[in-house]
Amino acid sequence: QVQLVESGGGSVQAGGSLRLSCVASGRSITTYNMGWYRQGPGQEREGVATMEWDERTTYSDSLKGRFTISKDYTKNTLYLQMDSLKPEDTAMYYCAADRRYGYCERSDCGYWGQGTQVTVSS
Repeated sequence: QVQLVESGGGSVQAGGSLRLSCVASGRSITTYNMGWYRQGPGQEREGVATMEWDERTTYSDSLKGRFTISKDYTKNTLYLQMDSLKPEDTAMYYCAADRRYGYCERSDCGYWGQGTQVTVSS
């Protein structure tokens, strides 16, 4: 069973950047499909980006070009680089993982972290 801990959130002005980290423990991420999700105030959770074990990536159409998902296998960590941040990016960001291929892409990951808050001011 994998445990996930997110970090890197914070407060930033519009146009700024943040890099979120998701450190996995208990299992190697080499065999996990993973993703980033977010939930803004009063909103439903939405998918941001996913990366399968074979490094196939998907992005939310509205975020493509500003956000980049990546993995560092030596650190067993998933990253989300967020650039050109906007106030509407304000949300709690969650990391998730699953051994089943494609499940994270469908927002049906089995393992979730506690989240890290991102606040973007105008």
